[in-house]
Amino acid sequence: MASVTYLTTDELSSRIKYDARTIRERLKDSVLLEGVHYIRPFGGRKILYIWEKIEADMGNVAAQTFAIPMANGGVCHG
Repeated sequence: MASVTYLTTDELSSRIKYDARTIRERLKDSVLLEGVHYIRPFGGRKILYIWEKIEADMGNVAAQTFAIPMANGGVCHG
């Protein structure tokens, strides 16, 4: 099994250079999806982000050529 790096919101913030508040309010559940990019261990409130998934998707988004930004922080791939 591959090693997985779990990060808190503050740790993710320092890695991707986004404010922790932006991650919580704009990216979570629009770009960062539960079960893909983050988990809630033991069914609790705490969120742990999966670094390897986020890092891979950040590279994939850069490779896309056409995307329309949406008001909620997501994008439409026209």
